[in-house]
Amino acid sequence: MSKILLIARREFGAYFATFSGYLILAAYLLISGLLFNIYALGREAKFSQDVLADYFYYSSGMVMVAAVILAMRLIAEERQTHTLVLLQTAPVTEREVVWGKFLSALAFFGVLLLVSLYLPALVFINGKISVLQIMTGYLGLLLLGSACIAIALLASSWSQSQLMAGTIGALMVVLLLITWMIARITDEPLKGLMYYLALHNLHFRTFSRGTLHFRDVIYYCGVTIFFLECAVRSLESRVWRE
Repeated sequence: MSKILLIARREFGAYFATFSGYLILAAYLLISGLLFNIYALGREAKFSQDVLADYFYYSSGMVMVAAVILAMRLIAEERQTHTLVLLQTAPVTEREVVWGKFLSALAFFGVLLLVSLYLPALVFINGKISVLQIMTGYLGLLLLGSACIAIALLASSWSQSQLMAGTIGALMVVLLLITWMIARITDEPLKGLMYYLALHNLHFRTFSRGTLHFRDVIYYCGVTIFFLECAVRSLESRVWRE
């Protein structure tokens, strides 16, 4: 566990070692603020809870984009700069490398969410909202981002460059997003399975409305662990090939 945390701390610091981390942070805040004003608040009168639900719904799109951007560099950059071999010869396992890098991206992602808390707090100025709905919505964003980071991390383990990793990761996320659309033209029993596998439609909407279902928490945790373990297997197989 100490090795995982050591890798996570090293990688977390790397986000702030260059302007890329600050750029991601600034872009996320800027676009989230625009989405909040244009789509969540809008021009029509709304109940405060509806404003908050719309905010979380539109923020979920930004969360998925940010998660892919944060994770695409994690392993592909090591291969691109020829430093992956140093990790592979260090006294750490592939699982420790993958989980350490994942935790670093998740920690930075948590910072993004934390600094955006002022947006839903603005609703308190002219309305009344439940703190529980805010907490549940942000939990949903964190779980969704966690799953997307794991997906993009797997893509990063396959790729020779960050651009390739970002492209593959984005395509994988989109494929899981549109699974619910495929389910609409599919017969049972695959129909129910497709609906359940969809990354957003079924599982996230409850969080945006302030409702917590453990089946949705289990789903996102399961997706995260599955793709992280796939990334571990990918690194292990590459060691044998090389």
